[in-house]
Order: sequence, then C-alpha cells, then structure tokens
Amino acid sequence: MRQRKFYTFGAMLLLVGMLLGVQIGAVIFHDDTARALKKLEDAFILINQRYVEEVDSAELAERAIKGMLEALDPHSVYIDAERMKRVTEDFDASFEGIGIGYELVPGPDGQDTLTVLNVIPGGPSEEAGLLSGDRIIAVDGASAIGYTHEDVQRNLKGPRGTRVTVTVLRPGYPDTLEVTITRDKIPIYTVLSAYMLDEKTGYLKLDRFARTTYAEFMQAMRRLKAQGMERLVLDLRGNAGGYMEMAIRISDEFLKEGQLIVSQRGRLPETNEAYYARPGGLFEDKPVIVLVDEHSASASEIVAGALQDHDRALIVGRRTFGKGLVQKQYLLDDGSALRVTVARYYTPSGRLIQTPYDNGDREDYYRTKLELQKEFETMSAEEILNHIPDSLKFTTDTGRVVFAGGGILPDYIVKGERTSPFLQAVLRGGVENDFVRYWLDRNAETVHARWDGRRDAFLNTFEVTDEMLAAFYRFAGEKGIRVVDEKPAGGEENGKVQYFTRDEVGQDEAQLRALLKGRIATRLYDRSAWYPVINRIDRTLNEAMKLWAPAENLSFHHGEGG
Repeated sequence: MRQRKFYTFGAMLLLVGMLLGVQIGAVIFHDDTARALKKLEDAFILINQRYVEEVDSAELAERAIKGMLEALDPHSVYIDAERMKRVTEDFDASFEGIGIGYELVPGPDGQDTLTVLNVIPGGPSEEAGLLSGDRIIAVDGASAIGYTHEDVQRNLKGPRGTRVTVTVLRPGYPDTLEVTITRDKIPIYTVLSAYMLDEKTGYLKLDRFARTTYAEFMQAMRRLKAQGMERLVLDLRGNAGGYMEMAIRISDEFLKEGQLIVSQRGRLPETNEAYYARPGGLFEDKPVIVLVDEHSASASEIVAGALQDHDRALIVGRRTFGKGLVQKQYLLDDGSALRVTVARYYTPSGRLIQTPYDNGDREDYYRTKLELQKEFETMSAEEILNHIPDSLKFTTDTGRVVFAGGGILPDYIVKGERTSPFLQAVLRGGVENDFVRYWLDRNAETVHARWDGRRDAFLNTFEVTDEMLAAFYRFAGEKGIRVVDEKPAGGEENGKVQYFTRDEVGQDEAQLRALLKGRIATRLYDRSAWYPVINRIDRTLNEAMKLWAPAENLSFHHGEGG
C-alpha cells in the first residue's frame, strides 16, 4: 500500500468503488479459468439445445450469473437492465420528467387515482401551477384512472424539453383543469434537510452519497455558517451509503491536512489505496455530533469511522450496519451490471467494520445481523463493551478505545424508542397519511391561501388543534382503530377492530400532533419540511443536544493537533 496519497478528483473517478460506466475489457485467463469457463459454456449450450422444453436463454444466463454471485459475499450482486436505469438515476441524483412526488390513492372498483403528493421546488410542475392534492385524471387526453407506478414512469417521465398535458381535478374546485408541462431535468436531493436547530447549532440530514452529494453538502454548510452555525449535528441515520468518493470528500472537510480518512486493500495491487485529507477544510475545528443507527452503512460508516478515530466528532445513536466492503460496478452489453466486491476498507485506526459472513449464505448473514441488533437493544453500554473481544479493540488519536467488527459502535448509545401499540397500528395502516390527505382535500382552498409560500411561518406557528385531533380519532375509528373510554369485553370486534383507551392514546398525543403536522408540511412544501417538525420529538437528537460538552472537548483537542 502506498504510504501517502493525496487524492484528486480525477484520480478518484478512476479508482474508487461503485463507479458507473466501467466496461469489462480484455481478460487474460489462466488455464484453470479457461477450462471452467468452457465447462460453463458447454452446459449452457447443452441445456438450450437438449432440454425437453424451450428455455429462455436470457433468463437462464441471468440465473447463472446470480448463482455465481451467491457463492461470494452478501454485497456482490447482479442488477438487471431495467433496475439499472433506476439505480443510475438514484446515483446521478437526477431524472427527466415533470417534477412531482406522487401517490396512488385507492378509488372505486380498485382503480387507483394518481395524486400529487408535492411538487419539487423550482421544477416544471411548480412553474405550471400544480398543487399538492391535485388528482391527475388524464395524461395527453387518455385516462389516468387505474394508473400503476409503471404507467407513471412511462407517461410522465420523458426527455427534457418534451411536453405533456395533464387533466387535473383539484379539491374544492368544480371544474377540471388542463395543464401543459414542459419536462426538464429534475434533481433528486441527497441533503434532505439543513436548518438551524438554535442560534448556533446547525442540523444537516444526509440521505445517501450520490454524484451531487458533496456539492449539496458544501452549499448547505455555507448557508448554515452564514446563519451563525458554530456547531453541527450531521444526521446519517438511515443512510445506506453510495459513492465512496463522496464520503471521503465530506470527511475531508472536517479533518486536518495529512490525516488518513480511509484505506482499502484487495487482491489486486491497484485496489490498495489510502486517502488523506487535504488542506483547507470548511469545518475543521468546530464541534460536531454525528447521528447513526443500524441502517447507517458503507459510505456513512467511512465518515463516522474517520471522524471517530481522529477524535473529531462525537458519534451518537445505535451501532451501524457493518459494511466494510468496496464494490466496483461493471456494465454488461445489455445495460445490466455486476457490482463486485474488489476490496475491504479500513478506518484510520485500522478497523475492519464488516460484519462476518460465510460465503454464499446471505440469508444467515442478514438474519444474524437482525438478531444482533435485537440483542444490543436489550444490553447496556457496559454490557456491549464487555461483549466485544480484545482482538477487536483499537485506539483513537487520543487513546480512546473503539471497536471493529459489525459496524461503528457510537461513543454514546441511545436505544431506539419503542412505538406504542396505538401508533404502531396507525403507522402500519398509513392512517395518519390518509387522514392528512382527507383533511387537506376538505380545507384545500383555505390552507393554500394561508400557507403557500409561507413555509417558515407554518413550521413556527401552525398547530394541530384539539378539534383536528378529535377529527383524526373519528377518522381512525372508521379505519378500525377506535379510541374509547373503556375497552369492550374481548378487546376486539370480529378480529378487525382494535380498541385503545383514551388514557393509552393520551400518552402519544405529542407524537401524534407532530406526526400530523409533519405530514401536512411535507405535502404543502417538500420532504425537507418534515424534519424541523419531527425532530422536536426525536429522542436521539434531543439526547445528542445534551452532549455538546464532550463534543467541544474533542474539537478542542483536534484543534490542538491531538
């Protein structure tokens, strides 16, 4: 491995995992490899020509590829051509279309109605005047009633500059509207929310690491600094990873010149690399808290591991997923792709955070992870530390003990909050979402007149009233979730109705009010409006906000070069 390497953007594009557009070139086979390949070819031809029934050659080939990958690690996968299109959009963080979030609302005779959930700010649908709650009943004169998700992709997505006319039924208006929209490039933002929690604390929610993530991150950070940010909460919960390059560049903004960010080691010499921080980070000396959970994986763990090993940030939450493998993506001729593990990555202290696995047994791999997560949920921090063998213990720059194997263990563990049976029933059935749509349909004109373009005012002043809460309980009762003074004998009616007492439900009132307000905010504005509402009752974030003293102590030592 090279002893010192300052990465450049160009070099990174050539080297790190999960880069799109790489074609499989010429391969020099050893004799054993050539014989094995010939055997596979003979078997494929024999089955095609001699099997009693005609076989689908393309499907047979895909099954063979999947079979080979199943013998490897759990993260080497085959991606068919159709899914590859969606993956490319996801990692490119853009697509071409009309720019709406949508939902399919069940209608009469099982015919779903395409409904605008929200319009993407600055997109063509916003410019054309579409609103949250609009029902799209026809596209280019053809009925859209009964649309599937595939129909939406086929008819509303399309090349930039092309036009589509939608017929809209707007709640509160008697007549239909015809709206012509010129399709455009639509960004898919990976920074879901960035705002000030208080006068000096910034909050940044990062959803995944796509091609645009670093640029989005820098833009959000500069905006927060201009608003007075002196310390940052970086929320990586639920972030399953993505481009390794983006994780390295973001980590670099917090670390001092020459500090190791991550290293990777593979079978081939060209996969052995080490990446170091460059001079001039945007936020090198200020306090940082990073929130993680069991769904934080891969690139998220690179960031958390680098900042933890250099005592740069306080890691708070729950143990991360534990994916320490680097994949490289190879495109096949038909547009499908192989995503193959080419290396393992190690944090600056030398930790491999990959969860152990047996080759080929993916089901056991994920089942074991789920069991470990459940086990850790019942253990105290001290019990978890005692559970980890000495061979997996490493030290940070200042000598703090950190752990390898099975993810990043936070510096401060905040166990997941148990959702009450009442809220579980509500969320499982999507009742709160259905109610918000129902409520907005009946108050659309008033709500849009009062709150359109007044996002900050809505977030700061809108309240879910007692009257609205009572309306929700009535609505939930019609959906089989009934709030009563006393449960009837037997507790359930015909096995379909669930009963909860007012005392039980009263304990969830603050969460329920926030949930309803957050759903309304998301529909009126965009997804980013959810977080300023729901974060007020977020247990992990609230616990983290009490931990600035140790976080500031870490930033002090880092500023001193410790």
